[in-house]
Amino acid sequence: MNHSTWRTRRARQLAGETVEYDQEYVDARLAGDLGQAVYDRRIELGLSRTGPAERAGMTQPQVSRMEGGDTVPTLPLLRRLAKALDGTLCVLNPFRSVAGPGVGT
Repeated sequence: MNHSTWRTRRARQLAGETVEYDQEYVDARLAGDLGQAVYDRRIELGLSRTGPAERAGMTQPQVSRMEGGDTVPTLPLLRRLAKALDGTLCVLNPFRSVAGPGVGT
């Protein structure tokens, strides 16, 4: 394949082609989305990074790295952080079919 035939994933997606993504890309996107959710909730509550960090048994730099999408926390840490941000942790079952019983009814 030469350079003139390369197309970006976005161009292939817009053309209706199936686009495969590297797992690292998917993981990075999820880490970024999680970090943004933590940041948004913290700001909504008017908290600095220190408050939730102390309440969750973390350090301020750990919260900062998580908000930046630089790290993915464990489930126990996510549970503590959710509690520190006056929220709950909801994990969807990745093995359940989205089009399963009860969906869209």
